[in-house]
Amino acid sequence: MALSIRWFGHSAFTLSADDVCVAIDPFLTANPTAEAAGLSADDLDPTHIALTHGHDDHVGDTPALAKRTGATVYSSFELCNWLAEKHGVEHLEPGNPGGQIETPFGFIAFTPAFHSSSSGGVYLGQPMGVVVRLGGVTVYHAGDTALFGDMKLIGELYRPDVAILPVGDRFTMGPAHAKIAAEWIGAKVAIPCHYGTWPLLTSDLSAFTPEGISVRVLEAGEVIGV
Repeated sequence: MALSIRWFGHSAFTLSADDVCVAIDPFLTANPTAEAAGLSADDLDPTHIALTHGHDDHVGDTPALAKRTGATVYSSFELCNWLAEKHGVEHLEPGNPGGQIETPFGFIAFTPAFHSSSSGGVYLGQPMGVVVRLGGVTVYHAGDTALFGDMKLIGELYRPDVAILPVGDRFTMGPAHAKIAAEWIGAKVAIPCHYGTWPLLTSDLSAFTPEGISVRVLEAGEVIGV
């Protein structure tokens, strides 16, 4: 097993291989899905953190985690500055869509996403997706986004093995659009996220049926290997 992927509810995941653990959008405190499964930020010990955008349900426990573990945070230029100035986070690697940051384990790259990004009325940079290369596996976490045509290009550029896609509708793609996204991206495995956390987000994934792709619907806390 080259890489293990664990879901903590909503859009929060960890990607782990060897002694590296990358947490993506680690929102656990006040996350109903995580709390119902008995999961908390104490269950995380990341070496690195990647944030797709600045909404509270994605930044989540990042400031406390970064201070406790010394994890390096990768995100937009504006969000990194805000984490430093407002929360005293020290280890930061800012980037923006189209950029790639080389890491000791592989790379972290940022892609476009169609959404918004702010906290308490403060603009926190462009929303993004994130591509992580770790353990010989490439994972594309789309962040919060609508369906857009350049997902085909993301698939061509990075050839992800796994695509993590929001399917909750209203604020992001719904299941039917996420089906198209998965087919355009072309990863062998697709994992839905950002659904069912609150009543405004759909819990019906019946339309998320991309052809020729293995869909893995995870339970909160579940770990899979790829």
